[in-house]
Amino acid sequence: MRIVNASEVDAVLGYADLIGALRDAFRRHTTVPLRHHHTIPTGGREATLLLMPAWSAPDPAPAHVGVKVVTVYPDNDARNQPSVMGTYLLLDGSTGAPVASIDGPALTARRTAAASALAADYLARPDARRLLMVGTGRLAGNLIEAHAVARPIRQTVIWGRDRSKADQLARRLDTNAHRVTATDDLETAAREAHIISCATTSHDPLIQGEWLAEGVHVDLVGGFRPDMREADDRVIQRGRIFVDTRAGALAEAGDIVQPIGTGIFQADDIAGDLFDLCQGKQRGRQSPAEITVFKSVGSALEDLAAAELLIAQVAS
Repeated sequence: MRIVNASEVDAVLGYADLIGALRDAFRRHTTVPLRHHHTIPTGGREATLLLMPAWSAPDPAPAHVGVKVVTVYPDNDARNQPSVMGTYLLLDGSTGAPVASIDGPALTARRTAAASALAADYLARPDARRLLMVGTGRLAGNLIEAHAVARPIRQTVIWGRDRSKADQLARRLDTNAHRVTATDDLETAAREAHIISCATTSHDPLIQGEWLAEGVHVDLVGGFRPDMREADDRVIQRGRIFVDTRAGALAEAGDIVQPIGTGIFQADDIAGDLFDLCQGKQRGRQSPAEITVFKSVGSALEDLAAAELLIAQVAS
């Protein structure tokens, strides 16, 4: 069994190839059971254990079976440890033999960012140049890089509750071709953005619908539980809403579940998911002025596609 560490994942999985692999994965059949989601008391903020299996369609047997085991411990920041840890196990679909153990956070970060970029390829304006990144965690850098592959991003502004982290991330990513800066003024940055990408664990809405300019695309990534929110009700009311998977969003996404609970949004109001977009069953952006919203909670399908691409590239 091959052990693939985080640095190898980052070096091998380029975003252009990964976006293409995800597009192909959403066009074919993959079995993706609803992920197991367990809350763990810790004495501080509750932790989460996620188990995410998937396998490709049998022909006559799946090429691979994969499962990701992930823990989310929000209080780890105070311990100078990552809040998200885990591993991905890729198995041979014919025999069940282990093929690879892959660093879970690195694989997750790259496939999550690539899924947002894939959605933006259908939903963001083709001339989108200004990105607002809300959040300064590990995923923020991945999202900035992935969106710049899907759209001609030339300017990114980063907002976070800890300004020093936003400044540090901006300095790491800033180049002459792609200027990256930090800000304390979230409202102004949101009003000026062509794409707003959020990757936080906030329980209270950060992005206000009244801030949204015509034509903006909102990418909501961070909230993965029904009690988490990154955008207010007005964002949901003003936008044409897409999700990565309907089952996942309707079970876990607070930005979808809470508006449904209060009656301002219905499940049938979801315009489509990544299956619909990638298979051409639903049209993406319909006009330059349209506001679009993409909410992702992650799918084991994405992990499997990323792991298969990684192993194929490592072996070549």
